[in-house]
Amino acid sequence: MPDYYGRFGEDLQEIERCPHCGIANPSIKILLQTNGLVARATPGPTFKWGLYHCTSCGHGILVCGQPNDPNSNAIINRITPELKSAHQDIPEPARKFLQQAYETVHAPDAAAVMAGSAVDAMLKEMKLVEGSLYDRIDQAVESNLLTKAMGDWAHEVRLGSNRPRHADKETPHVSPDEATQSVEFADALAYFLFVLTNRIEKGTEAAKEAAGEGKTEKES
Repeated sequence: MPDYYGRFGEDLQEIERCPHCGIANPSIKILLQTNGLVARATPGPTFKWGLYHCTSCGHGILVCGQPNDPNSNAIINRITPELKSAHQDIPEPARKFLQQAYETVHAPDAAAVMAGSAVDAMLKEMKLVEGSLYDRIDQAVESNLLTKAMGDWAHEVRLGSNRPRHADKETPHVSPDEATQSVEFADALAYFLFVLTNRIEKGTEAAKEAAGEGKTEKES
């Protein structure tokens, strides 16, 4: 994540996209800020805090200054929520589709299409390449790669992606809530299939190495 977002008292210029709506080059305005550092009851650094908002979607962004810097123009180096970024463990092209889904949440039709493409690419990465996306989702459930509930959700994402892609005559557009749910599913699926799996594999390997080192020490 960036280590600099701007300074207190100024509009935030260093945020490329709103962390809520994903709009590019957002106008982020200050609402309020603390008068100096916020005290704490336990030992440790104290921080200056502020609240900003995106003029496009109206959502708030909590900002935090550098440790122990009380200045009215202190550097802002942390924001909440953080900007969404597709994890490096997600293989291409699924990672790029998912990143584009994050960045187009403010445009529901585009976000739904990108979320559907991300899900499709993930299933293909798992060697499910035969038939349509409908078939691949069912195959994922049958092979226990996905639970029945996850399969049902994946089908909802598929249908939402198809409506704007094929200009469905009755309901061609996706609602903001539907798009958000589609992106959330694609994000959760990516974490489940790739990020969590990779962490488990690394943890297992590290445990084996630690056990091997301990055995070697005992044997010696």
